[in-house]
Amino acid sequence: MRIAQIAPLAERVPPHRYGGTERIVHALTEELVRRGHSVTLFASGDSLTSAELVSVYPVSLREARVKDLYGLNIWTLLNIGLVYERQDAFDIIHDHNGYIGLPIANIAKTPTVITTHGPFTAENRRIFQMLHKPYIVTLSNAQMIPAPGIHYAGTVYNGLPMLEYPFSLENDGYLLYVGRICMDKGTHYAIEVARALRLPLVIAAKLEPTDRPYFHEHVEPFLSEQIRWVGEVTEEERNRLMSRALCFLHPVTWREPFGLTLIEAMACGCPVVAFNHGSSGEVVVHGKTGFVVRDSEEMIEAVINIDKINRADCREHAIKNFSVEKMTDNYESIYTKILEENKIPADSLFYKR
Repeated sequence: MRIAQIAPLAERVPPHRYGGTERIVHALTEELVRRGHSVTLFASGDSLTSAELVSVYPVSLREARVKDLYGLNIWTLLNIGLVYERQDAFDIIHDHNGYIGLPIANIAKTPTVITTHGPFTAENRRIFQMLHKPYIVTLSNAQMIPAPGIHYAGTVYNGLPMLEYPFSLENDGYLLYVGRICMDKGTHYAIEVARALRLPLVIAAKLEPTDRPYFHEHVEPFLSEQIRWVGEVTEEERNRLMSRALCFLHPVTWREPFGLTLIEAMACGCPVVAFNHGSSGEVVVHGKTGFVVRDSEEMIEAVINIDKINRADCREHAIKNFSVEKMTDNYESIYTKILEENKIPADSLFYKR
């Protein structure tokens, strides 16, 4: 197949540090190329890929300090528009920018898949329901619940090269929090749990300017030798931290579509304790790869019982259910079904680069 992948421009593909969507786009693109498809990646100019790279900006927008990284900035609109200007060169277009690309995708001639990496909200679901020509893929079944009536093509769980993650049966006795410091991610709950149990906590997370008031009130006063904020770390350092942590705390307070760090932690053998919001119950096997809990009190109890979790079971679950190969299999099936529905010639389905 001739496939266009449209990545967000906020981060490089793959990202230097933070950037879950960009890691997924990179993993999917590389696996599609490995399988013989002709893939064109529309991403920032500093991206690393085996596909043909088309760029409208030389570096990630975050590195260039462009305002409104995730919104309707001119470079994101140009990136998406360029794909559809060249749409006749592709059998299928796969957009990872959410609703931003919907208006143009809705009138495009080439079939389009839009993976919604963000949540459906009361504000944005109407556009998905009204501009319903593109095929929508969700990251979890829980993600789809607030948006009935969308042009749903299926749920595809995120996948990464799970076998490449470092695995350890041993741990160094610290709790780990990874991602972003903010109210939605519940950083303060991780601190509450660590203080209650008198256990070390490593906070490996970025801090955005908009979240500084939250940080100053709920995080900064509690930083100490026991509770350490090490900033935003590289993927290598994050994986090392995961492989040696007692457990991974994921106290999200919102309906998270998919917790990518959950599968990464489990791939490293690190048990997960997550609040029961969004996709947590689909990703973590309660009692086998960690615990899915309701509040901080239950999270404390879960950490006390974390030695009941076999770290090898965590890795096995991640490899079996969240590999890049399984994710790509599912996307290939969706692409093929869509092309058949749109009566694309059969020889295009098996185009080899």
